[in-house]
Amino acid sequence: MRGRRKSAGREPAATGSGSSGRTPLISGNWKMNHNHFEAIQTIQKLAYALNRDDYRHTDVSVHPPFTDLRSVQTVLQADDIPIALGAQDCHTADSGAFTGEVSAAMLAKLDVTYVIVGHSERRALFGESDELVNAKARAVLRHGMVPIVCVGETVDQRRAGQAHDVVAGQLAGSLDGLDAAVVGTLVVAYEPVWAIGTGETATPADAQDMCAHVRSQAADRWGSDAASALRIQYGGSVKPSNAPDLMEQPDIDGALVGGASLAAADFSRIVNYRLYAA
Repeated sequence: MRGRRKSAGREPAATGSGSSGRTPLISGNWKMNHNHFEAIQTIQKLAYALNRDDYRHTDVSVHPPFTDLRSVQTVLQADDIPIALGAQDCHTADSGAFTGEVSAAMLAKLDVTYVIVGHSERRALFGESDELVNAKARAVLRHGMVPIVCVGETVDQRRAGQAHDVVAGQLAGSLDGLDAAVVGTLVVAYEPVWAIGTGETATPADAQDMCAHVRSQAADRWGSDAASALRIQYGGSVKPSNAPDLMEQPDIDGALVGGASLAAADFSRIVNYRLYAA
């Protein structure tokens, strides 16, 4: 573990996106893990590990499986825990004959704030295209929630020197037709596919390079104001030991955390990355 938590009452220097005016967003994507009993326990432990001051520096969201959403919502609201409820996916339609699917309209009724769309696992395992991701993002926006739009290249694409072009294409397709005012309110998560669940992590320099590229592409398409407001997360084997170095990068505004978000102790240390910097 890098560093030690600094003593209470000593304000750490601002790092990473804090100096840009963009509040970092740390999101825990639980994927297909935790039943609703385990979800409640995890939230309770997380609430105990974090204090009110922690939330002044960093926005936090958790994204449980659909079957856990109501249970987690109840705990967050009953205990007045300032963690945003998130979902992992949604359908493009508000209702209809789509067996097994969940609509953005349903998520909004559960007070969901953020919805992940276009995660690399959805793109790779379920064949989701940029056009479908765009339709899902629009559904999320239609119901007053914020999409976390995922982009990222495979190891073959990176080795072939195509990483920047692939990410630029995914960004353009996934956000096609949205105006600048909307784009500035979104979250984009850069997740190199080769680093998800593998233990491999892009170096801070690699992650910064691509997140800066995303911001540059956003500026070219939607203007500098939208690009400056856009929050860009890094996702890919984020853990307590590498979070401080990643979050020091000027264009990284948070993290989309997978496996390390399942344990409250690990996730709380990622949320408090600023307190563990060397």
